[in-house]
Amino acid sequence: MNESLVTMVRGIIAFVSLLIFARVLGKQQIAELTFFEYVLGITIGSIASTMTVDLSIKIFPQFVGLLTWVGAVLVTQWITIRWRNQSKLINGEPTIVVMEGKIMEDAMRKLRYRLSDLTEQLRIEGVFNLDEVQYAVLEASGQLSVLKKPQNMPVTLQDLQLIGKNRGMDVELIYGGVIIEQNLKQTGVTREWLIERLSAEGFRDPSEIFIATIDTNRKLYIDGYQDKLVSKVDVDDEKEESDA
Repeated sequence: MNESLVTMVRGIIAFVSLLIFARVLGKQQIAELTFFEYVLGITIGSIASTMTVDLSIKIFPQFVGLLTWVGAVLVTQWITIRWRNQSKLINGEPTIVVMEGKIMEDAMRKLRYRLSDLTEQLRIEGVFNLDEVQYAVLEASGQLSVLKKPQNMPVTLQDLQLIGKNRGMDVELIYGGVIIEQNLKQTGVTREWLIERLSAEGFRDPSEIFIATIDTNRKLYIDGYQDKLVSKVDVDDEKEESDA
């Protein structure tokens, strides 16, 4: 068999295997991965790539190796979910690096965490002055969680004793030029009404719309495939005009 064809077939097998294994292992953001999980992911990907291009080795042993690593990850996940002490041993645990505004030098030294790393991650969190920090915790994933001092925290509606209006989640009415009938029923919006509103905004057909959403406050957001055709209109405007 032609080597190119063999490589293609093996690549498809590796791709499908990784897709299935990734679904089995569950969803987790890259930023939330611990260093150990990150290394495991690289190793599994390396085995899959070798399975694809290394024609000198039979595919079955490589597949068994890939399956073994995935199985090891599943066992590790099960252990870390079931036993907290083992989870701390495998994944590590959060460490306080700033407490009551004071930098914990000993803790940072044990973690081999540099002051430049601390200040860099503080800047990423929008903190440019160490004096603003009350607590800073280095998570097991390597991310820094920051609690500012009360006087440096932004004012909230609760601080002003105000009640905000709940905007809720947007519901998609049109996606990729296609009207989502189920969401129309969910929001109580008719297809005819939607077409009329689109026409009022200069759109002749739903196929011109990249996305259109509506929120709980009856705000309709429309984004056409042409970037200049973007508007936000009040769903109740027309009703108010008719009432007037």
